[in-house]
Amino acid sequence: MNLLTQDYPAIFLDKHEPPCLSLYQPTHRQHPENTQDPIRFRNLVKEMEESLRKKYPSRDIATLLRPFENLAEDRTFWNYTADGLAVLSAPGLFRVYKLQRSVAELAVVADSFHTKPLMRIVQSADHYQILGLSRHAFKVFEGNRDTLDEIQSIEGAPPQTIDELLGREESDREGAHRAYSASGRPGAAARHGTDVKQDIRDRDTQKFFRAVDEVVLKHYSQPSGLRLILAALPEHHQPFRAISNNAFLVKETIDVHPDALSLDALRERAWQLMQPYYLKRLAGLVESFGAAAAKGQGADDLGEIATAAIAGRIATLLIEADRIIPGYIDAASGKIITDNLSNPDIDDVLDDLGECVLKTGGEVVIVPTERMPTETGAAAIYRF
Repeated sequence: MNLLTQDYPAIFLDKHEPPCLSLYQPTHRQHPENTQDPIRFRNLVKEMEESLRKKYPSRDIATLLRPFENLAEDRTFWNYTADGLAVLSAPGLFRVYKLQRSVAELAVVADSFHTKPLMRIVQSADHYQILGLSRHAFKVFEGNRDTLDEIQSIEGAPPQTIDELLGREESDREGAHRAYSASGRPGAAARHGTDVKQDIRDRDTQKFFRAVDEVVLKHYSQPSGLRLILAALPEHHQPFRAISNNAFLVKETIDVHPDALSLDALRERAWQLMQPYYLKRLAGLVESFGAAAAKGQGADDLGEIATAAIAGRIATLLIEADRIIPGYIDAASGKIITDNLSNPDIDDVLDDLGECVLKTGGEVVIVPTERMPTETGAAAIYRF
């Protein structure tokens, strides 16, 4: 299993040796619905095999599909799926992502990965993270308006408890040492024992919160760029905010630890806080496009957008979430060539546009169909 927010967008934009195989399918969290998931997966693998046979010899095809076949046989994996699945594979590369959103079934063989469904998840304006914090441990959740999951593990991330991060025995020894006077005798005349214990507790809490802030910023917030909600007991909010350097931490809070709520109740509380941000951002993007288009600094014509994308002129590109336009963009001319997705050289025009804009430092936002300001599937705001 791989973490999407850690890989995105580098692994999708880097040049990979073709063929690049992209598989997407909806999956299910509960039995018996999830029993059909591996069957649907195998059917999609067969579709990729048929596409590969148009261009590659059987020996190469067997090698390319072996990781997919191994995944199909992994019963543990299929017993613990989420709402969707994405698999990206190329020679020397195999990445598997469990998704918090259902995705349409799709199997694409092309010269680059089909990434628009993943862009929708990562670039969607309704995505957020939650930091569940206590004095002794922390956990991080990631979700959207529909789904919330705890992030179980991140490769290279430090431990998540105070004992592991600070070293409990060392901290206790240090506190006990400071409870004594300079002569080595207990400092009863200076401080009451209860006061000393509280000082040790407060110091360890501050030290732990500081370590948590650094870990969350480095391993969660910066890679994802998502807004972060603090969920903790009321008495822990001010001490954490006093030491936090995380610019992604929003002012809105959940004044209860996540363990006191069901996952769905936690999601509902989080979405109440995030929905205003979501609506404001979408409205702002639509307004910005309208203003730019009125000045000749925006476009909805796909041919014009493709030419501008190749030239690196696009600052922000809005892409319709569920739209697919089979074809590709000629990298030299910017011309759009349309064809059928069964052709192993063909991907999605909108997907190619998104990749091109990301490669030139632009922003790509996947927008629900009902909120798109255009009918073409794309809307571009130019830099110049």
